[in-house]
Amino acid sequence: MLTRLDAAGIIDTLVGDAKVSGGVTVGTYLALAVLNRVCDPRSKAGFADWYTTTSLPRIIQIPAKTLEHRRFWDAMDRVDLERVDEIEAALTRRMIEVFGLDTSGLILDMTNFATFLDSMNTRAPVAARGKAKQKRYDLRLVGLGLVATRDGGIPLLSRVYKGSQPDVTQFTPMIEELARRYTDAVTAPGGLTLTFDAGQNSTVNFTRLAELGLRFVGSVPPSGLPDLLARPAADRTLVGRYAGEGLTALDTRAAVLGADRRVILTHSPTLRTAQRVGFAQTLAKATGTLDELAARLARGRTRRGRAAVEADIRTILAPRWAARVLRTELTGDTPTSLRLTWTHDETAQAALEEEIFGKRILVTDHDDWPVDQVIDAYRSQEDLEAGFRQAKDPHVVSFAPIHHFTDHKIRIHLFTCVLALSVAHLMRRETEHWLCRSQRAPTADGDGHQSEIR
Repeated sequence: MLTRLDAAGIIDTLVGDAKVSGGVTVGTYLALAVLNRVCDPRSKAGFADWYTTTSLPRIIQIPAKTLEHRRFWDAMDRVDLERVDEIEAALTRRMIEVFGLDTSGLILDMTNFATFLDSMNTRAPVAARGKAKQKRYDLRLVGLGLVATRDGGIPLLSRVYKGSQPDVTQFTPMIEELARRYTDAVTAPGGLTLTFDAGQNSTVNFTRLAELGLRFVGSVPPSGLPDLLARPAADRTLVGRYAGEGLTALDTRAAVLGADRRVILTHSPTLRTAQRVGFAQTLAKATGTLDELAARLARGRTRRGRAAVEADIRTILAPRWAARVLRTELTGDTPTSLRLTWTHDETAQAALEEEIFGKRILVTDHDDWPVDQVIDAYRSQEDLEAGFRQAKDPHVVSFAPIHHFTDHKIRIHLFTCVLALSVAHLMRRETEHWLCRSQRAPTADGDGHQSEIR
């Protein structure tokens, strides 16, 4: 796959084909780093030992001693950060050309990865503490935004950003870079449609989408349009393509981020069931913690004042929707007299489920698309979410842990990781296409008759 992409050749064309060590170019070192990420992720220090256990020495005829970790660092140092976007754009064009990728619909999403950088390290300001999506709040984070195809979830554009920055602030620079590459790297009849989640919503971002001529399919938090949520179920109709799962939808218009836009309220029985199960787990945890707090207060040995205990209760009820169905009463004024009781309001939970569970609100500027096409586009986010899960798999295409200690090397490392994810998804896509062709291809049976492979 790397050979079909001519990955090493494209990199060498843009950074120069001067040899790093033993006649090996920068492009070859980075291509080997990509290959290792796909097969069996190792640190650069562990690459040579892994290399000797594979068929690579026979295939590429490079001595293992040439592939020790310092030579990889030398190769990474040869790549100016200004060149990374150029290399990525060139590889994007190559992927589209060789594999015929459909670029009419793209997906944008963001995540972050933990590093093991020392807190006192000042050479990598891109690594900073923030909202850790892997719950590693003790580690410095690096943010990564990706734009991928709906056709196979192939990453076409990446952006590395400071781990302390909210995702929504990176949306505009990413779509501006996408538009800059758009005319020559991403072509699509009728324009390009970008799908993203509600975390990217802002007036600035929607305005910039329109200015750049990019179409979109996104979503609105249900709480943002309470009048729409309150519409009766009779207003929704069954969506033909999703009739098997009982999905219904209401196609209408509403004011979203300062403009009148097309919105589609969907209701999925499958999503409703999943949310009920998840909420039951949330309630079980919250009520268990309330019981522990009530028992501690009943013993009368706490030194915490009323304000501190009230703060504890607010924290317990902070998970989504818990405060709507759990009623608490705190009595007493002094630490020893404080007592807590709580009740579960079943009526409030029934109203909550009727109002919110199973529902999504989609927003788009495609007024001409049928409802099922908008839903298809929104659900395509699952392809990129699967890519992020793959990126956090420690065994195949693992992005983390990030052991590099400077902004420059972190950026080059993540470039190789994104390319590895592209290669892995291209391999899967090619396999799926081959299987589909094989299933349709006729074959001769023992009597010479043509039959169909199933």
